Amino acid sequence: MRVAYITDEIYLKHNPGAAHPESSARLIAIDKALEGIKGRLIEVEPPSASEKIIALVHTPKLIEEVKEASANESAIDADTVCSKDSFEAVKKAVGAGIAAVDGVKAGAFGRAFCAVRPPGHHATATNAMGFCLFNNIAIAARYAQSAGYKKVMIIDFDVHHGNGTQDTFWEDDTVFYFSSHQSFAYPGTGAESHIGEEKGKGYTANFLMMPESGDEELLDIYRNDLPPFAAKFKPDLILVSAGYDLHESDPLASLNITTEGIRKMVRTILSLSDVPYIFFLEGGYHLDALGKNVRVTIEEMLR
Repeated sequence: MRVAYITDEIYLKHNPGAAHPESSARLIAIDKALEGIKGRLIEVEPPSASEKIIALVHTPKLIEEVKEASANESAIDADTVCSKDSFEAVKKAVGAGIAAVDGVKAGAFGRAFCAVRPPGHHATATNAMGFCLFNNIAIAARYAQSAGYKKVMIIDFDVHHGNGTQDTFWEDDTVFYFSSHQSFAYPGTGAESHIGEEKGKGYTANFLMMPESGDEELLDIYRNDLPPFAAKFKPDLILVSAGYDLHESDPLASLNITTEGIRKMVRTILSLSDVPYIFFLEGGYHLDALGKNVRVTIEEMLR
């Protein structure tokens, strides 16, 4: 399988502060962990997304807010802080999804991993939050639809619920949002009763894991609950919010998922369909574990 690896040095320049867990050291750890398999990947440089593409999901007001926060090196909220290069970094984080969609559409590769910063799945149409400035994966879904993909499935295994992604497609029957996440964790959204509304009713599925849940509980969701949704929806593109803070070592969460559990989950996700897959880095804050978990993900993508 031809797999693209999409990243850029500008992501290292997004600096939310010395003590912030979402640091440039995350991408450095991933790069180091991929030594030995980088030669098997197609390395792609992302473009800088235009404001028109960002506006497929976000309001002009939010785009201006992020631009100004970057220029002023200011905080949007206590967790979400911009430095002078943040706006340029996030435009290329969005751009990674654009490059991935264009690549799979052209047949240049069948799968892609976007190693981006800042992450995106908490950003709503109107608000940057939870370390996230723009919603990289939601914009990629909308861009993919503009490129001819009619039905897009988003699978989110970050330990925190992707409230921004869910909100974006809440009333939409052309994008299916599936999330597994820890109960009682930030941002407090993603109840199992939340399934969408209007045309989108039944096109959102949330599965909660109690704190201290392990591989058995995780794999039950991905082997038994996810496949029927995918089989019924029949997506022609699958996007994955790959948040590695579900790992047992992560300082910001309380699950007991092992690296081998993550490998088996990714293998199950990739077995759902023979359509293209694009993974987007979201969370994961234990550096050594993050590198190992991204590596096993890419090893499975190469199979």
